[in-house]
Amino acid sequence: MPNSHSRLVTYSPAYTIVPTYECFNRCTYCNFRREPGQSPWMTIAAAESILKPLQHQNICEILILSGEVHPHSSQRQAWLKRIYELCQLALSLGFLPHTNAGPLSFAEMQKLKNVNVSMGLMLEQLTPELLKTVHKYAPSKKPELRLQQLEWAGELQIPFTTGLLLGIGETEADWWETLVAIANLHHRYHHIQEVILQPHSPGSQQRFEAPPFDPHQLPEIIFKARQILPPDITIQIPPNLVKDECWLIACVEAGATDLGGIGPKDEVNPDYPHLQELELREILQPVGWELVPRLPVYPQFDSWLSEELQIAVMRWRKPHPQPLSLPRRGE
Repeated sequence: MPNSHSRLVTYSPAYTIVPTYECFNRCTYCNFRREPGQSPWMTIAAAESILKPLQHQNICEILILSGEVHPHSSQRQAWLKRIYELCQLALSLGFLPHTNAGPLSFAEMQKLKNVNVSMGLMLEQLTPELLKTVHKYAPSKKPELRLQQLEWAGELQIPFTTGLLLGIGETEADWWETLVAIANLHHRYHHIQEVILQPHSPGSQQRFEAPPFDPHQLPEIIFKARQILPPDITIQIPPNLVKDECWLIACVEAGATDLGGIGPKDEVNPDYPHLQELELREILQPVGWELVPRLPVYPQFDSWLSEELQIAVMRWRKPHPQPLSLPRRGE
């Protein structure tokens, strides 16, 4: 238990399931995708063999992270069905699913809401200029398409995570414009749980030739983001992409008080191993920060969930009361 003077940093004990790495987008900085037809889809049996051994390892969140099947592909319906079934499986084994599978139709989001306690999609950057460069061959990276997802999530009352990718050719002004757009949608729907600030970190599979985003810039960006975003939105940073411990602490002090899902592998940045819970505690505790686990849905959104999902969430809330009533950021 943290003492009454502790400051809290949260993380989600998580494991990532990838239905398929195939993706019709060709973002030049991507270290995740495979060509369509070259990534076998995960079977339900294979997923079950992975998930069952995790049942007694204090893992709560199952992140369903998928490459994107083209919206007009004959395989799209089967792809969505597979994602739905993987979420059902995770729920049946006692886990809480969170899906991030790229832009979805309103009907697809509505369907997945029934088997997810939260969902997510990175906005990355709203500037259309990136469609001429890193997103030139990535049709689903159109800013208006991704912004529409956030609006639909609000209309459907889906607790949502989004974020910015920093250092892919955008300007500083683009950061603030994207954050303001997120803030404006949240003011309408009050549905954004977290905003991730993810620095570009070059990997071995990408074609984008650019240096890593300077992590020394992050505290200042976080501080400004904290001023733009409503206080009930948590700012998240991936600790495996901020290698310097001092700068990681500086990011937390600036207002990034969530470290996201911590699991065996970062599928999006496979060249950057996750720092595990013990390592993170050893960094944070000496400077007065207490690391506590959280669920992939925040307590204020529990009432948005179906009765079945609320029951699943409460199974986790009861034995883990500590993260339930975290002080809202800015209080």
